[in-house]
Amino acid sequence: MTRVQANLLLLLAGAIWGAGFIAQSTAMETLGPIWFIGLRFVLATVVAAPFALWEKARAASPLRRRDLAGFVLTGIALFAAAAAQQIGLLTTTVTNSGFLTGLYVVFTPILTVLALRRRPHWVVWPAALMASFGIFLLSGGALAALTAGDMLTILCAVLWSVQMICVGVHAGRSGRPLALSLVQFAVCAVLGCAAGFLFEPVSLSAIKGALPEILYAGLFSSGMAFILQNIAQRYTSAPQAAIFLSSEALFAAAFGVMLLGETITPAGYAGCAIIFAAMLAVELVPELLRPRRANIAVEA
Repeated sequence: MTRVQANLLLLLAGAIWGAGFIAQSTAMETLGPIWFIGLRFVLATVVAAPFALWEKARAASPLRRRDLAGFVLTGIALFAAAAAQQIGLLTTTVTNSGFLTGLYVVFTPILTVLALRRRPHWVVWPAALMASFGIFLLSGGALAALTAGDMLTILCAVLWSVQMICVGVHAGRSGRPLALSLVQFAVCAVLGCAAGFLFEPVSLSAIKGALPEILYAGLFSSGMAFILQNIAQRYTSAPQAAIFLSSEALFAAAFGVMLLGETITPAGYAGCAIIFAAMLAVELVPELLRPRRANIAVEA
């Protein structure tokens, strides 16, 4: 597979996740947000199971208990992020949800400093300010216009960053990324169905009404897209992968306009552009400066 083909696969994964915001929004016309999470991750667990078994058959050693505990912790973080995002969609638009979720690109380096004591690149700080200003414009130029759903979605971006840090630590430590996927999906399925049973009414007709969205989110957004990402990242760099995957925000906005009739104000378009520029800056600037520094070191 060439680098171009790999990047196209990542772009497809971004498109799948962007369209997933539509499914997440329309599903709640008949089904509660927590039940939707539980059922989508039941399907995702089924999708991940054969890949995890294939990985297990080729593993040099069995999983350690601390690795399994880390996988469960990652699943809890994923469930919390998914719940904040899904409930947030009750009172925010698909466009806002797509872009605000993408703030994990900025939050992740900041949380890495706090949790792992690793200094981020200097570009993180101006990028964070850019993203904050973009949120201001996306809300209509008034912070009071931010809905409870927008705030929950920003919380989702923070929780998603926590989940990404957990994946980086525990997948690298265990060498079993597919097992990690299976366990975290299963944790989300159990927590979602249990919380839905306790707090949300459900009926067979409600599940049938949201079945297309459940199938899409479970089989494609939570299953296929992650598999595409795992395959493609063998043939492209991590910064390029992040850039192509962050296209989910653009696809979410595009699908929101085309399929749901949502509108974006001129200030909103400017805010979207600024947020996306902040995402790109976090990923591109360190890579663009790295060769220059290497050349300076060689010349010295």
